[in-house]
Amino acid sequence: MMKNRKFQIALIIFSLTGQIAWVVENMYFNVFIYKMFRASASDIALMVTASAIAATLTTILMGALSDRIGKRKIFMCAGYIAWGISIISFALIRTDVISSLFGMVTGAATVGITLTIIMDCVMTFFGSTANDAAYNAWLTDSTDATNRGAAEGINSMMPLISILVVFGGFMGFDLDQASSWTAIYCIIGGLVLLIGILGFFLVDEAPVRNPDSLGYFATILYGFRPAVIRKNAVLYFSMAAFIIFNISIQIYMPYLIIYYEQTLGMADYVLIMAPAIILAAAVTFFFGRLIDRFGFRKTVLPALFLLALGFVLLWLVPSVIQAEGMAMKIPVFIGSFLMMSGYLSGMAAYGTQLRNYTPEHMAGRFQGLRILSQVLIPGIIGPQIGAWVLRDAPTISNSDGTTSFLPSADIFLTALIVLLILIAVLSAWLLHNKNGVEGSASMELRGDR
Repeated sequence: MMKNRKFQIALIIFSLTGQIAWVVENMYFNVFIYKMFRASASDIALMVTASAIAATLTTILMGALSDRIGKRKIFMCAGYIAWGISIISFALIRTDVISSLFGMVTGAATVGITLTIIMDCVMTFFGSTANDAAYNAWLTDSTDATNRGAAEGINSMMPLISILVVFGGFMGFDLDQASSWTAIYCIIGGLVLLIGILGFFLVDEAPVRNPDSLGYFATILYGFRPAVIRKNAVLYFSMAAFIIFNISIQIYMPYLIIYYEQTLGMADYVLIMAPAIILAAAVTFFFGRLIDRFGFRKTVLPALFLLALGFVLLWLVPSVIQAEGMAMKIPVFIGSFLMMSGYLSGMAAYGTQLRNYTPEHMAGRFQGLRILSQVLIPGIIGPQIGAWVLRDAPTISNSDGTTSFLPSADIFLTALIVLLILIAVLSAWLLHNKNGVEGSASMELRGDR
């Protein structure tokens, strides 16, 4: 399938567009409610947690439904269209609109935060249906163990490219102005909607078997069966390790842009980050090839060590080692490059491992478990740890008399501690299971009911 140019185009545009939408949600919804409604760290953590729950439940339910029906394309394309419309609706969440509708000014910020959290869950429902459940199942169905690392390398590279696209696109907007957010939501939402329409002409239905003979609820619960867990021990341990990996990421990620811009005072953080993103994207692309060649065992730990080095540097400068100007920006650039390279390379390694061990023709029902390990549990635990670390964070006074918190570099130190726990556990597991880590589970559960 990787030799099919049409498939490659569909892979790239659906992955890139979906990741652009997720970047806006994961990295800029936090900035949106921080700047527009003076949200606290607890507000941001609540939004991330609520979205994680919505994403997981949606992926479990809709992934099982796509397995039951035996179709992926309709969920992808129609889902992207609805996803785009829901993003556009955020253009209406403005203080002036809220004040005119509810007849109040003082409580508009609270209403704005509440509406953003609710609509984030609605948007997540459509996005997770289209991307997390349908697109990821389609990608698993459309590749095999010989080319999955290359496909996953491209797929895992897209978050970095999407960050670059979003950073570059946002440079033309003043994010302190509500009108800028209105334009952003309309542009991003319109793009996602357009890709959904194009998908009807571009996407070929994945080679899924006939509609599932299991009942819908039996399909939903399939991955939670003790017998299934026992027969797929490597898959489930990999998911458990993936949970720890993503908890480490979610400790700092919701606060990353705020940290760069507000704490470090890097108003030009986009110009600093763009080269790091480009280099990290290249690393991730080639890392996917290495995964195909050497496997999970020999590639996952190097990715985690890259991530750890990035955390160390971002924590040290300028929090421990005082620096200003370029003396600060250069280490921050290097640390960000290492952090993003390790993060995305780790995602590629784990993504390939989970796809390889997903039982054949059962990708839809297992996407919910993947999201549980990638989004739900990390999305609940990680941001709460981050909020706890920042509980005594310094604050600044805004021009309107309100205050905002400043994230500290302690979020990187905490993320590093969690990551080191993962490295220790994973190293012990890899040594103990020298012959049972690589391969595929495509034959393991064939015919198992």
